Amino acid sequence: MPAPLTSSPEDDLAYLRSVISGGGPQGHFTMGVAYLAGGLLYGVQCLFHIGQSWGWILWPPAPTLAFIIAITAAMIAVLIWAWRKDRRQPRPGPVVTRTLNAAFSATGMVNLAVIVVFGAGAMRDQDFAVWLYYPAMVFAIQAAAWFVAWSLRKKAWMLATCLGGWITAIALGLLVREPLLYLYVSTAALFLLFAAPGWIMLSGALRARAAA
Repeated sequence: MPAPLTSSPEDDLAYLRSVISGGGPQGHFTMGVAYLAGGLLYGVQCLFHIGQSWGWILWPPAPTLAFIIAITAAMIAVLIWAWRKDRRQPRPGPVVTRTLNAAFSATGMVNLAVIVVFGAGAMRDQDFAVWLYYPAMVFAIQAAAWFVAWSLRKKAWMLATCLGGWITAIALGLLVREPLLYLYVSTAALFLLFAAPGWIMLSGALRARAAA
């Protein structure tokens, strides 16, 4: 006969607090890092392209391409670092946290399919504007994921991120033939709807780990 499981009142209280908040020692560390790094890195890339559009940055094609590749390489490096660090931490137990992680992981799967669809369409039609519909779809998909997050957690910033993503998706879809305005909207959205939520999630995960 297995021995009964025992726990202290402090353990029970900590578990109940974790279930209610949807957090835990793990929190959303990797997701926070990914959003924060993605918003900052690609936001800086958009600022770089704005500088090119205004004639403030006059780089030849080779250094420009190297800069773009470096941004993506830095993003991949950050994701690998966060994932490796994440593996050393206890896995999240609360259903709310697991549900949110699943919802955002699902958006990543959809994004991969969207990349193929719009990338192939842009190459086939030789029209870069077709590719510009891809970021619009990304923000639309992210808005859906944030709506799930808000439905589960009822955090005002999650609802604001959801609505912001929805508005951004429509704006970008309407501005694919207006490159400079497209860049302005993309830059603001990356900092406000990716970097800012990422910082909130990362800060919460670090606080949860410190408390644990």
